[in-house]
Amino acid sequence: MAELVHIEKLAGVAIVTIDNPPMNVLSKEVTRELGEVFTAVAEDSEVIAAILTGAGSRAFMAGADIKEFPQSLGLEKEQLKKNNLESHDVLNFIERIPKPTIALLNGLAFGGGCELALTCDIRIAEGHVKIGLPEVKLGLFPGGGGTQRLPRLIGPSKAKELMFLGEPLSAEEALKIGLVNQVVESGKGMETAISMAKKMASYSLQALSRIKKAVNDGIDTSLDDGLELEAELFAEVFGTEDVREGVQAFIEKRSPSFKHQ
Repeated sequence: MAELVHIEKLAGVAIVTIDNPPMNVLSKEVTRELGEVFTAVAEDSEVIAAILTGAGSRAFMAGADIKEFPQSLGLEKEQLKKNNLESHDVLNFIERIPKPTIALLNGLAFGGGCELALTCDIRIAEGHVKIGLPEVKLGLFPGGGGTQRLPRLIGPSKAKELMFLGEPLSAEEALKIGLVNQVVESGKGMETAISMAKKMASYSLQALSRIKKAVNDGIDTSLDDGLELEAELFAEVFGTEDVREGVQAFIEKRSPSFKHQ
């Protein structure tokens, strides 16, 4: 069986590509392979940052594989919930890997594609991209974390509007509401994503991973609890070799050479 998710490495950056033609839909097999690939990304000491994208230029991911839905129509509620939570395990893992992640949206990002993009730290959209959660048109609603991650990103009122109406946004519209970080010319997305990821990869993973943990874990706590977490992580990072190298390089007026230790 051909692999549906590919990975290549480039100077500290992992480029993960979903290749499930024609529209890179999120099938069960794609979900499984995404879990395997991102596990490898998390464990690879040579990888500091990761880019996630779709093959071609038509779709980043055009949603779930609707052809698999009939298999679920006769299942008991508890089995359906179990299956859904297994998919959440993969999405949660991608969201939580201790490395910066960039979703490069190079085509349609509907339904599960939008939800997958939401698990990444940063989203870059090419100009022709359409993004949205159209599940309501099938009598469904977002079941891949969309009802939870989207409101946390753009606010509950706007998130409800997008999910209630099911209409897609253009790349520029998504930028205005903070759903994507930046919009670039079609065909230039990978160049932009690689440039950003390489810059991240030049920094210390010890610092990058703690930034991510402080934000992700602290955002849903009180300010006091968040500051306590920040202080804990700040104290940890001062015990790393990378801090010693960074400080010494600054004093010596040279570029640091981080070992990520």
